[in-house]
Amino acid sequence: MNKPDSSSPCILFLFSDTGGGHRSAAEAIIEGLKLEFGDRISTPMVDIFKDYAPVPLNYMPELYPRMVRSPRAWELGYRLSNGPHRARLITASAWPYVRSAVQKLIAQNPCDLMVSVHPLATASITRALKGHHSPLITVITDLVSTHALWYSRRSELTIAPTEAARQRALIFGLEPERVRVIGLPVADRFCQPPKDREDLRARLKWPQNRPVILLIGGGEGMGPLEETANTIAASCPTAALIIIAGRNESLKARLESQIWPIPTLIYGFVREMPDFMRAADVLVTKAGPGTISEALIAGLPMILYSRVPGQEDGNVTYVVSEGAGVWAPQAEQIVSALHNWIKFPQKRAEAVAACHRLARPQAARQIARILADQVGVRTEP
Repeated sequence: MNKPDSSSPCILFLFSDTGGGHRSAAEAIIEGLKLEFGDRISTPMVDIFKDYAPVPLNYMPELYPRMVRSPRAWELGYRLSNGPHRARLITASAWPYVRSAVQKLIAQNPCDLMVSVHPLATASITRALKGHHSPLITVITDLVSTHALWYSRRSELTIAPTEAARQRALIFGLEPERVRVIGLPVADRFCQPPKDREDLRARLKWPQNRPVILLIGGGEGMGPLEETANTIAASCPTAALIIIAGRNESLKARLESQIWPIPTLIYGFVREMPDFMRAADVLVTKAGPGTISEALIAGLPMILYSRVPGQEDGNVTYVVSEGAGVWAPQAEQIVSALHNWIKFPQKRAEAVAACHRLARPQAARQIARILADQVGVRTEP
């Protein structure tokens, strides 16, 4: 297979839909490349599991949601495998099984640069690239509790979202000059200048005179969303509630069938999330890295009520320690945090300021410029 356009450099993105963050990060960087350089660089994407992995690894995108719904088992596996020696043992043991698939991926997708946004791509791809001219750059899409499999000394460059992720890279033996803290790439629509909140609420037909609580559970409507929604509605009589059920149609139907004691609007999967975040006062969400990064850019304080054990533990610590939100895994704790921010607006204002301090709205474009420079494309004067 030839490169998509032999007249232009090609950057190949390696991802998988094991969680929404990997695809979203790749698409955000690709969008940044288009915004900065137009069509001067081709940017194909390959799902490492669906497109090339041998059985049963090719079923990982379908299996992942089930796996994370068993939190104790997931946490045990995550922690047992999360160390530099253990990670090398895992990749070395898996290499004979995946070698032909990885070599086929490289042979069928000639490019000038590969970009991995998935931890399971990095080690095997860099091993197979030995002797090839195409380097690999790793873009880490976990915020803080980054697994050892993200880090390969053979990566040309590792781009970290936080200083904590960079420090883990150094612990795992990466050279300091080959690790850079840029931020987590998010879609450009989240990074636009803020809009007038009253105008946004008027367009969305949201209440103007109430604090608006935005409750989300990710694209699949995961976590104890229904219980949390009912507790908030029963305990916050002066607020309005916006619930995002995602693709969970049965959950959406159940929520819509209820009679709510406060103004409540229920949505499925939405594309207007940037405006939703800008129009809301508080976000109640699981501790996913993409949602956290988007909320920081929007200046939206967070109440984190759920996390993937091991993988997202550090996200909670990061948000709480930096003052951008609170950890409230129980419904009554969520209500207590909401009451605190509603009763004392200055405390919420301090969390808003912390969000703005931590936000990295230019991450996708900065990463795009780094990648373009790697393949010899410069910004036109």
